[in-house]
Formats: sequence, structure tokens, C-alpha cells
Amino acid sequence: MVSRPPTEEELVERARRGDGAAFAALVRDHQEIAFRTAYLIARNTADAEDAAQDGFVKAHRALRRFRRGAPFRPWLLQIVANEARNRRRSAGRREALALRAATEAPSGGAAPSPEGALLADERRATLLVALERLREEDREVLGCRFLLDLSEDETAAALGLRRGTVKSRTSRALERLRAELGKEGP
Repeated sequence: MVSRPPTEEELVERARRGDGAAFAALVRDHQEIAFRTAYLIARNTADAEDAAQDGFVKAHRALRRFRRGAPFRPWLLQIVANEARNRRRSAGRREALALRAATEAPSGGAAPSPEGALLADERRATLLVALERLREEDREVLGCRFLLDLSEDETAAALGLRRGTVKSRTSRALERLRAELGKEGP
């Protein structure tokens, strides 16, 4: 008999009952997206690592209050995002947006041509510069939706917004981003 891996819901329930291995599995499953979310907001690697770690600790402590049947990831990301915002506010840092998440593996495992890699790097740099010129709330919503590839519902939960607010903010932020990119020229 082949056993199937436990579902996220089963892991959460086991972790709620004190199973450390179950919570460790949840951490492993979500540590990358937690870091990327924290980095998007904190914009500093050390602060993002600390915010993600503190977010997991707070989530572990709050597991008993987690609503059964609710998706774990948006709940966790909201905790991490709040930690990152707190760190950013208290530190007052305004570092350049250089997302670790911006590095993408080539599709199909093939190495890109040197020209293709250079063009992709230039486009990525242009996009990041344009993103940096946007307001913080615009960067956050676009980063969650398109750099972290979160759904509207997950973005809403992570940023503590309503889904409709995410939709309208995303639309307006994309318009402002297009305008910023238009300033760059052809």
C-alpha cells in the first residue's frame, strides 16, 4: 500500500495538535513565498529573512485561532506581510527594489543565448526601475500579483485588503507602470 503525502489541511490540523514535524513541513512548503512576500515589502534581505522567520513563529503561536478549512497560505502571508511592514516602518529604509524573485530559470532547461539573456536582463532592469518610481501601495499589489504570482484572493489576504480593492488598485497601478515605462522611450 502506497501512502499519499498529507494535505495542507491535514498538516495544519496535526500542527494545531502540537505535531512539530507537521509544522516543519508547512514551513518548508511556504518558506520561499514567505521570504519573497517579506522582501517585496521590506526591500532588504536581512529584514525579509527576519520578517519571514518571525511570521512563522507568530503563525505557530496563532494556529489555535486559525479557522479550520480556510486556506493556510494567505493567512500566513498576511502575518509575514505585517511583520515586514513593521520592520520597514521601524527601520525607515528606502533601499532600491532588487527582487531576488526577478531571476527566472529558462524554460525547458535550455540555456538562453547570450543576446537573449542580455535583453531579458535589460528588460528586467527597466521594469524594476519603473516599479521603484511607483508608490509603495502600487509596488506591493503589483509585486504580489505578478512577481509572486499570487491570486487576487491571496493578494487581498496578504496585504489585508478586500478583493475589489486589489482589483482596482492593480488596474490603476498597471496604468501608472505603463506610463512610467512609456517615459523610458522605445
